[in-house]
Amino acid sequence: YLPCEIDPVDNLEVALNRAARCDTLCVIDDANLHPVLAREIEQQKTFDAGICSEVSCFRCTVGSEPVRVVYSPVGELSDFDDVRRYAEAAGQAMRRALKAGAKFPLLVLPAPTERFSTAPLVALLGALHELYVPLQLREDVPAKRQRYAKIGLLHPDGAQRGQDLLRQVQSLEAGRFVARDIGGGDPERMAPPRVAEYVLQAFAGGPVKVTVVDDPRVFERDYPLFQAVNRAASTVERHRGRIVFLEYRPPKPARKTVVLVGKGVTYDTGGADIKAGGVMAGMSRDKCGAAAVAGFMKVVEQRQPQDVHAIGVLCMVRNSVGEECYVSDEMVTSRAGVRVRVGNTDAEGRMAMADALCQMKERVLSEGLPDPHLYTVATLTGHAVLAVGNSAIVMDNGPARAANHGPELQRAGEVVGDPFEISVLRREDFDFHRGKCYGEDVLQANNLPSSRTPRGHQGPAAFLMLATGLDKCGLSSAHPIKYSHLDIAGSAGDVPDTPTGSPILALAQAHLQ
Repeated sequence: YLPCEIDPVDNLEVALNRAARCDTLCVIDDANLHPVLAREIEQQKTFDAGICSEVSCFRCTVGSEPVRVVYSPVGELSDFDDVRRYAEAAGQAMRRALKAGAKFPLLVLPAPTERFSTAPLVALLGALHELYVPLQLREDVPAKRQRYAKIGLLHPDGAQRGQDLLRQVQSLEAGRFVARDIGGGDPERMAPPRVAEYVLQAFAGGPVKVTVVDDPRVFERDYPLFQAVNRAASTVERHRGRIVFLEYRPPKPARKTVVLVGKGVTYDTGGADIKAGGVMAGMSRDKCGAAAVAGFMKVVEQRQPQDVHAIGVLCMVRNSVGEECYVSDEMVTSRAGVRVRVGNTDAEGRMAMADALCQMKERVLSEGLPDPHLYTVATLTGHAVLAVGNSAIVMDNGPARAANHGPELQRAGEVVGDPFEISVLRREDFDFHRGKCYGEDVLQANNLPSSRTPRGHQGPAAFLMLATGLDKCGLSSAHPIKYSHLDIAGSAGDVPDTPTGSPILALAQAHLQ
């Protein structure tokens, strides 16, 4: 689960004088550099002022031989910059080194600063993100499965610190690798049955137990909202839905339970309310929520926390259009016994997740799981992108807000360059989704796009609570349960960019340290 072999070294002389000699130095910052290299960069700055703001490539002699240097400056950081600057600089350095023809680059990591103590970690993650090769290219053209066979790694505090950092990054990158593979796969390569196959293989033989539900009779009985979405796709065997459960039980008594339910819509046509005007392109990324859940569980597998019980649920379904598709005005009773009237078939993500979320609520109550926190993770609304751009959004229910979860998750994301914005659920969001007609309990959606609906990203979280009975697990209830909805529509990465794996880094920082 790394894009190439990574070789930590003690110093530049070691890297440049070994038999398999590094041919390119990728420098992210000019602090604590080899004196010759630092002097050369300063000379370049006098010759070309642009070197301070743009990635550049030049020749330099360090030791006895000339070497190619790619310098990717972080630049002057304002009060509003964050640690992602280091990831961006490292990614640009890798990209420029590839263009320059590098065969064995050495990534010279930046030194941690008082403000950004995780700069080396985030820079390395940024470089690895740039070097990721999509699953289908690796499978179809094995000769292109790696962009580099090996890179060197120079930590400012030496090879041992580099090894320690690499171990930390390996577990995170394993999760992001799985998330990118699933999230970035096309609608056929990562159709629901093939996602299940991939997950079974990815977690085979490890401590995470995988269970796959594929029986349409079980869907109809236990996951009726999911099955409504699945109905049209189930007429095509290779598109039939799957619900995949992943569970890690720690070796010691659990002090907390983290439960993640992910939206895994492998392709979203919009269903009967079909997407038009060219907006259907890119809808293979509508499974990035479930992909991130699988990725988080991969990090759990790698780190094997001693006292954290983790459960992931991937709700894999294709929102197809055809004579069997569900339609607006249908009345469907959820697993929780809530009568839901469909308002828009393009609001399928909340339908796909609701019954599995309800099941997890039931487990929390029946098994008395310690300190539980339920999440839904989804590329759910265009409104989220309009509201906050490329950040993720966290929305907490009463118990989660009382535990200060949103600010804590936001702080965790800031540390590792996986930013969150906080949105607050209000009574208007619940009023919007309460049933409007006699005989219905909940309205699934209006018939406008979320981007044209006031509070268009908050409302779906209220729906998920109403449709599952989580609205009855608030602070004043007999059984308060923490619940947070994460809308990652802006942060997951859209075509043609590589999926980011958001919010794996933030969740791992918050729950697995």
